[in-house]
Amino acid sequence: MTASTDQQVQARQRWISVLAKADSEQLQQLWQQCLMQLGAAPDYQFIRKPESGLTMLRGRIGGSGQPFNLGEMTLTRCALRLESGTLGVSYIQGRNHQHALLAALADALLQQDEHDLIQRQLITPLASQQRADREARDSASADTKVDFFTLVRGED
Repeated sequence: MTASTDQQVQARQRWISVLAKADSEQLQQLWQQCLMQLGAAPDYQFIRKPESGLTMLRGRIGGSGQPFNLGEMTLTRCALRLESGTLGVSYIQGRNHQHALLAALADALLQQDEHDLIQRQLITPLASQQRADREARDSASADTKVDFFTLVRGED
């Protein structure tokens, strides 16, 4: 892969992550604002209609140990193709089919000429909200942080 391709892949991974973690109501509201500027919803054909199922979560002890099954999680996925041929996909936690559909549409549009509009009107506000939520959560948990330290006694 070239450096440009790596950057494109990383950018797509970022926006897919933001869309997957977005609050469904906020995503719906911001999508409606985008549609007003786009003029109309894009025409698309389903490759895979939104469908819910389970996925196995796996972990590793210490991040590098033997893998183990942590449990199952409900997941909804969607794949669609715009008239231009651009493929959009989404995988979200839970069973919200509308969220999966909007995330797949946004993914497809972000790969086209509408990139700047969708990035500005949808991804940036969602990412900002997620960052603020994360900071608030970190701040709330920082109050309960316990610092353990060892006092050195003068006795040897």
